[in-house]
Amino acid sequence: MTEIRAMAREDIDAVCAIRVSGWRAAYAGIVPQPFLDAMDAEADAERRRGWFDAGNGRVDNLVASEGGELTGWAALGPYRGEQDGGEVGELYAIYVRPDRIGRGVGRALMDAVRTRATERGFQRLRLWVLADNEAALGFYARAGFGPDGTDQIERYNDVPLKELRYAADLH
Repeated sequence: MTEIRAMAREDIDAVCAIRVSGWRAAYAGIVPQPFLDAMDAEADAERRRGWFDAGNGRVDNLVASEGGELTGWAALGPYRGEQDGGEVGELYAIYVRPDRIGRGVGRALMDAVRTRATERGFQRLRLWVLADNEAALGFYARAGFGPDGTDQIERYNDVPLKELRYAADLH
């Protein structure tokens, strides 16, 4: 059974391992391989510890666990560029350990994200997804998200990749 709870500082190493392995699995063949190969869970954990320690309540980090072992992570907060207290939230990240994909962990995390976003007063939730990430596009569509017509280009090792903005109403 998947349990969802707020992330604790002692979860950071496991969360970063999930994040890096998630990137490598989800973006293989999409993001340049040298970029993926250069990702470092330990360096990511150092940065994330700093953010966590400086936490100002702006970001909610949620973790999924099964039998005490972390299997997923999600982060949400106000939509970037919006003032705190706005009606639009953003799912900044959601990752599931690659060996647990397809077993309900992502769905449980997404349900918790939607609940937490509603508790924070958000009326709408947005996220950015790489246009070529077909698995993620399907996951988000099943979770009630759809493209809102906005896109942007992000560069990974100078390779331009298109991101689509997806959105869902929370009420």
